[in-house]
Amino acid sequence: MGKKEVIIRLKNVSKTFHIKDKNVSSIRGRFFNLFNPNVSRKIEALDGINMEIYKGEFIGIVGKNGSGKSTLLKIMSEVYPPDKGSIVEISGRFQKLTLGTGFDEDLTARENIYLNASLNGLSFKKIGKIFYSIVEFAELEDFVETKVKYYSSGMVSRLAFSIAVYADADIFFMDELVGGVGDINFLQKSEQVFKDSILKGRTIINVSHDLDIISEYCDRVLLLDGGKQVAFDTPEVVLDKYKRISEG
Repeated sequence: MGKKEVIIRLKNVSKTFHIKDKNVSSIRGRFFNLFNPNVSRKIEALDGINMEIYKGEFIGIVGKNGSGKSTLLKIMSEVYPPDKGSIVEISGRFQKLTLGTGFDEDLTARENIYLNASLNGLSFKKIGKIFYSIVEFAELEDFVETKVKYYSSGMVSRLAFSIAVYADADIFFMDELVGGVGDINFLQKSEQVFKDSILKGRTIINVSHDLDIISEYCDRVLLLDGGKQVAFDTPEVVLDKYKRISEG
């Protein structure tokens, strides 16, 4: 049996936010701010996360609201920088997928396809070759030149999912995105394509509150609580701990 290839390595990853309190309305608050103008609150969103993810794994991240799940995903996808001393090593091209976000609503579907795909490393030549396949799969042939702000939520979801299908990435960071989207017909089509195309040969890191999806797809699961790493193990082990924390 060959040695597993580590594609993502996190060592002592922490994230601290410094938030300045604004709009102090009381006289007492304004008085003390005269002497401490730079006072800010410190929020430790993540504290010492360590894990290695192997190529081809489907990893779930679970935890209660405010546990640091989305913050960790944003650090791995380079949206947020981690604290000094944190180590984040990623081998391969990656894309962050969150349906309904990442689009400029004042741009058309055509413009958003080119913008999103180019930001993820595709050349305009390659985008041109797959452009109509993206539009056709999303079933938006009649709305290519329509601004996205006039789309329904279902149309936006179909466009985002279709771009993901043709994304040239080794790693997908997903925030509450697994399986099908849209109406019943598109739902069936996208669920099949998700299994046959998006999952195949890729490494997936998925933040989700849907424990059925975590159980069905994940090889291992990271449990966060209050920004700390509680467990990183099989779905059975981690979900049992998660349920006990949630009920406590």
